[in-house]
Amino acid sequence: MTSRRRVHARLAGVILAVSAAMVLASCGVTRGSDDEGHRRLQMWIPNSPGGGYDLTGRAATHVMEDADLTGRFEITNVLGASGTVAMQRLLNAEGSNDVVMTMGLGVVGAVYTNESSARVSKATPIARLIEDQEALIVPKDSPFKTVEDLVDAWKKDPKSVTIGGGSSPGGPDHIFPMQLAKTIGIQPKQVKYIAYDGGGPLTTALLGEKIDVGTSGPSEFEGQIKDGSLRVLAVSGAERLDNIDAPTLKESGVDMVFANWRGVLAPPGISDETRDYLITLFEDMHKTKGWQAELKRNGWIDAFITGDEFGAFLKEQDERVATTLKELGLA
Repeated sequence: MTSRRRVHARLAGVILAVSAAMVLASCGVTRGSDDEGHRRLQMWIPNSPGGGYDLTGRAATHVMEDADLTGRFEITNVLGASGTVAMQRLLNAEGSNDVVMTMGLGVVGAVYTNESSARVSKATPIARLIEDQEALIVPKDSPFKTVEDLVDAWKKDPKSVTIGGGSSPGGPDHIFPMQLAKTIGIQPKQVKYIAYDGGGPLTTALLGEKIDVGTSGPSEFEGQIKDGSLRVLAVSGAERLDNIDAPTLKESGVDMVFANWRGVLAPPGISDETRDYLITLFEDMHKTKGWQAELKRNGWIDAFITGDEFGAFLKEQDERVATTLKELGLA
């Protein structure tokens, strides 16, 4: 074969290879590419590993990857000011079509107590995923064996009981004990509350007996509850949880029901096409057996809504939290 023929043969081979790659890409074969079916996305989580937002975000991304609904997620924990730093970063990412962020009631309150203008209502609402009960959690050797034990000691001397939560003032772990105190006749301003940045640091504080009681979602302490190093005195919902052997507050003589929630936002200024794609992605995730299994395993309550309905819910929550914090002198 002449050198000219060799060059032509090699060129033809290159053209065939490139054409084949283009065909495969156009068919969506390359997982993780930027086509509609398999976009690469970023999942931002506004607290440390082990916290409620972290558990929810990682469960959702795991389900979507396993179900082949999208490309592989890049997960980033954005720490600082109980979610305020992450919220501001999300708003600064205006127009970004590859970012979503888990959030919830804690972030709604944190932006107020940190005097930030990064309101959740400025972002693009995608989906509310779950509701999660709060729990009263104590170390295994705690003198509080029941809710009644806690209430008696707390009412006798409010400052003698130190409460810790995995959220800053305005978050669910803070609002819950404040409302509980008010329900049993203690002034919320008398509550001795210490805020921790997520479930991981809160777990360490409980195990080290640096606090008397922890208030947070019980799913964050699954391992410690199972091995007996932590105990649950009661859960805050209307009904008991299947995976937690503990009564409700009402069963324990306290007339109160409280629920937390978590959802997903996208940056402001994204296209309608991107918004619709993200909403559909989470709708598809919600239908999977994998997500239903995560709900059951974590004891989460299915509270799925999307888009404009979630946006209206966010505005209502924003107003409710602002009112509560003003009553406490924190906003």
